[in-house]
Amino acid sequence: MSFMDRADAGRKLAQALLTYRDQQPVILALLRGGVPVAAEVAATLDAPLDLILVRKIGVPTQPELAMGAVVDGGLPIVVRNDEVIRMAGVDEAEFAAIRDKELAEIERRRRLYLGDRAAVDVAGRVAVVIDDGVATGATTRAALRATRMRRPSKLVLAIPVAPTDALIALREEADHVICLEDHEFFGAIGFFYADFRQLSDQQVKDTLARFPVGATNHA
Repeated sequence: MSFMDRADAGRKLAQALLTYRDQQPVILALLRGGVPVAAEVAATLDAPLDLILVRKIGVPTQPELAMGAVVDGGLPIVVRNDEVIRMAGVDEAEFAAIRDKELAEIERRRRLYLGDRAAVDVAGRVAVVIDDGVATGATTRAALRATRMRRPSKLVLAIPVAPTDALIALREEADHVICLEDHEFFGAIGFFYADFRQLSDQQVKDTLARFPVGATNHA
C-alpha cells in the first residue's frame, strides 16, 4: 500500500505543494474522497478550502464505467468520452437522461454540503484541484475545465496516485500536475490505500466547517 489513508496522502501531497504556500492558493476538493486529502493540504498551506461538485456520467449497463462527467455551475460543463459512448451503444437521449439525473444529484449535494456557504473566488489566484486519485480521468478533466472557466492565475492538479496514461491527457488541462505516484498497471485507486473506506456526508460537512470562508490568512 502506498498510503495509510486519505489524510496520510494529503500530508504527503502538501509537502509537494509547499512552493505554493506564499502564492495565495485556493484548494478545491472533489467529493467525497478528495475532501480529507484536500483538508490536509489546505491546513498546511493556510489556504481556503472549497468543493468542486462533479459527477460521473456512467454507462447505463455499467455505471462505474464513465462515458462522461458533468460539473456544476451557471452553465454546467459536460465532458464526453465519445469512444465509450460509441462502444456502449448509448444514444443521445440516454446520455442526456443520465446527465440530467447527475445534475439533480449535484444540486442535492450542493444543498447538503454547502447550504448558504459562499463560494471561494478563484479568479486571479492559484487554484489547486485535489482528489484522492484518478481512475479514467473523466471527472478530473471536467473539474479542471470548469475551474479554468473561473479564471485562476494558475491551474494546478494535485493527486496522490493515477494511471500513467491518464496523466498525459490531464497535463493538457492543467498548468501544473503533481502526482506522487503513477502506475502503468493501475487497477483501482483503493489498491493504493490501506484504509479506503467511504466518507459519510457528515464527515464532509464537519471537514468543511473547519475551514470557514474568510477565516484563513490568505482569504
